[in-house]
Amino acid sequence: MPVPQPIANSGRHLLRDDAFIRIRAAIVDGTLAPGERLADTELAAWLGVSKTPVREALTRLDADGLVRTKPGRYTIVSPLDVRSIRHAQAVVASMHELAVREAVPAMTAEHIALMRAANDDFAHALMSEDVDAAIAADDRFHAVAVDAYANDVVSSVIDKYTPLLRRMERIRFGSLTGRSSVAQHLRIAYLAERHDAEGASKEARMNWLTLRPELIEADEPPA
Repeated sequence: MPVPQPIANSGRHLLRDDAFIRIRAAIVDGTLAPGERLADTELAAWLGVSKTPVREALTRLDADGLVRTKPGRYTIVSPLDVRSIRHAQAVVASMHELAVREAVPAMTAEHIALMRAANDDFAHALMSEDVDAAIAADDRFHAVAVDAYANDVVSSVIDKYTPLLRRMERIRFGSLTGRSSVAQHLRIAYLAERHDAEGASKEARMNWLTLRPELIEADEPPA
């Protein structure tokens, strides 16, 4: 058998992944606004890398629905699209429901403590109107069950589609309506502590569907 050629340099993969993560974060937090044109030269200068990892990152972001590319013409940050967000929401809610249902029977007191600590941070961030901290704490809360389930397929689906929701959720977490999630989190932790997998998983699904009022409002034509 011929000796296989070495695979691409791992350093390139790291650069591509880092570019992807940083550009995605800038889109989610609004630094790169919906509809904004993206130039690979400017992004490369900002990230301190060559244009190749930037172009590879933009290809992935296009596949994830966060950018739109017209080959040879332009690349822009995808506008907030209610239909796409609804579809992503249905998938993400189902994945978290599955993760919680499967993880709860094996959860320990340490898992529950991690959930409650994350929710305390979440509540504090909302009261302080710190949207970035609120989203980070919400991620930590839900990651407890996802990490405990340890299903790579579920984790990859959640990672792919959650950023679409987070763009809209920044609006919710910046308002009083986001504070209902604190009580929902407490309910999930309470049911998980009692190993009520069905109850906790249903609450988790409902928690990820609480964005629906904002989606309905955003989809309504102006009066």
